[in-house]
Amino acid sequence: MTITATMVKDLREKTGAGMMDCKAALNETSGDMEAAVDWLRTKGLAKAAKKAGRVAAEGLIGLAAKPKEAALVEVNSETDFVARNDTFQKMASGIAEAALGAKGNLDKLAKAKFPGGKATVADTVKEMIGTIGENMTLRRTAFLEVKKGAVASYMHNMMAPRLGKIGVIVALESAGDPEALKSFGRQVAMHIAAANPQSVDVDSLDKAVIERERAVLTEQAKESGKPAPVIEKMVEGRLRKFYEEVVLLAQSFVHDPETAVGKAMAAAEKSAGAPIKITGFYRFALGEGIERTSDDTA
Repeated sequence: MTITATMVKDLREKTGAGMMDCKAALNETSGDMEAAVDWLRTKGLAKAAKKAGRVAAEGLIGLAAKPKEAALVEVNSETDFVARNDTFQKMASGIAEAALGAKGNLDKLAKAKFPGGKATVADTVKEMIGTIGENMTLRRTAFLEVKKGAVASYMHNMMAPRLGKIGVIVALESAGDPEALKSFGRQVAMHIAAANPQSVDVDSLDKAVIERERAVLTEQAKESGKPAPVIEKMVEGRLRKFYEEVVLLAQSFVHDPETAVGKAMAAAEKSAGAPIKITGFYRFALGEGIERTSDDTA
């Protein structure tokens, strides 16, 4: 029997299982919809899928780090109770280790072998759903590396080694002293966790963000009734203040609020004995951007 896209779609809507899993089920059962449902259930796929509609906004940020490379992952669960479960934590740690090889590619990470096992990362998550009984998702991953220098990291609200609620990795290119780079890099990572910058410098800030802010500031300045040249200067001055809020190198360093991060980096260069360039960073905060339900009962 020919398996059509409509049949696959109908089975997916019925079970919530993945497209490829639904197609495989229909092929195995010669297109029998009910038998395909049972086939998915026997494989544990339908059981996991039934929970897929539930919001998974808790969980853990996982970190794996080496001197010149590091990776972050976000693995979500429905409740913080499960995030404190030792089995879930071991899974999150294993996924973070596998993320070093995936180098920021989420699909590659999902298909990678789970460390110490035969199953893929994606299948390991499905198995954990069936074991614990909560919806879980591997939401995202990030990776940074340098040829010369260091990739520093920091985990905030740590619940277990390299597992917590806010994870940061930051890449510093430099030929300087490794220990000095590691020390300064950790300070910068802690700063990023607290200050949540949007970019390393002004040049790497999203141009759409700048133009949107400029438009708002221009309209505000026009209300002053001052001449166009004055308004232009007002806008540029306010933009500089905006950069101090969202650009890493322009922000006040949390370890020394009287000093900008850029100036703190210049001072660190003396200790390291070589120029330092921050080439990138990632900050993962657990559940950010996920719409949480408001009908939970306590």
